[in-house]
Amino acid sequence: MRIAIYGPGRLGGTLAQLLPKAGHEVVIWRRGEAHPAADLRWLTVRDASIAEVAQTLPLGALVLHASGAKDLQVLAPHVECGSLHPLQSFPGVTRSVPKIDGTPAAIAGTPKALAAARQIADDLGFSPFEVPGDRRAYHAAAVMAGNFATVLLACASEALVQAGVPAEQAPKLLAPLALASIEQAALTSPAKALTGPFARGDSAVVQSHLELLTESLPHLLPAYRALAERAQRLAAENDFPSDEG
Repeated sequence: MRIAIYGPGRLGGTLAQLLPKAGHEVVIWRRGEAHPAADLRWLTVRDASIAEVAQTLPLGALVLHASGAKDLQVLAPHVECGSLHPLQSFPGVTRSVPKIDGTPAAIAGTPKALAAARQIADDLGFSPFEVPGDRRAYHAAAVMAGNFATVLLACASEALVQAGVPAEQAPKLLAPLALASIEQAALTSPAKALTGPFARGDSAVVQSHLELLTESLPHLLPAYRALAERAQRLAAENDFPSDEG
């Protein structure tokens, strides 16, 4: 298949390298250039530019976008349209190419576009799954799992620094614990993978954390409280002990 990549940024540039290895011919489009001949046009431009670029494409084109947040209406007026969004972060080919094999990839679209998206995902080694519902919920899930996991590591690192550990070491020291917890949650369930004071129902330990944060890291207190409340709900779902029970 001859695939035109629209926007050779971090994702588009990576795909431009991966697609030929998967047996596809790739041509790159940049703003201001004429539209190349292609079997499929994959828009990897920024979300804010998708509608603008889509409106310039020749009618009758088979078009996909790579946005996690946008629905298919942004590709109007094209009839055969869809989306293929790898559920992975792409830092760019100049930095690193993430592990591709088995990477989940969200697909949606008209029957023809959906079939094309599934074929491309399979050829690249992705694991495609359909997202027929609200794209806002899908993208919120991706942001919470990806961006917020990073934010949580940053918050935890601040607490570890407060304990006297050098700042440059803190994320590396906490990462194995964080990654193991996520892996267990994926293999079993978030509720079953829960450990620590919330799983034990140890409110005294939690209270000591709240006191420390109030005294030394008050900007982390709202996040801890919100997550503690959710952790207590998870513990209740799995019948973990509670100080109240």
